Amino acid sequence: MSTTSEKIAFLKSFGKRIETLRNEKNLSLRQLSQNCDIDYSDISKIEKGLRNIQMSTILELAKGLNITTKELFDFDIN
Repeated sequence: MSTTSEKIAFLKSFGKRIETLRNEKNLSLRQLSQNCDIDYSDISKIEKGLRNIQMSTILELAKGLNITTKELFDFDIN
């Protein structure tokens, strides 16, 4: 697998993890956005694997989902 396709696979898997966690907590995109300092349209792009995010965004997502940053990365890369 090429480096680019590995990155795309990681971003998509990470995004799916965020979406799964958000749905498990019965949060809409807007509700998650209100829980953290990220616009809901950006969260949507993250969930679709379209946005490569900064470390501070990872922290905000964990805060918004009320989980640890470690829990965000508990997934397999497809």
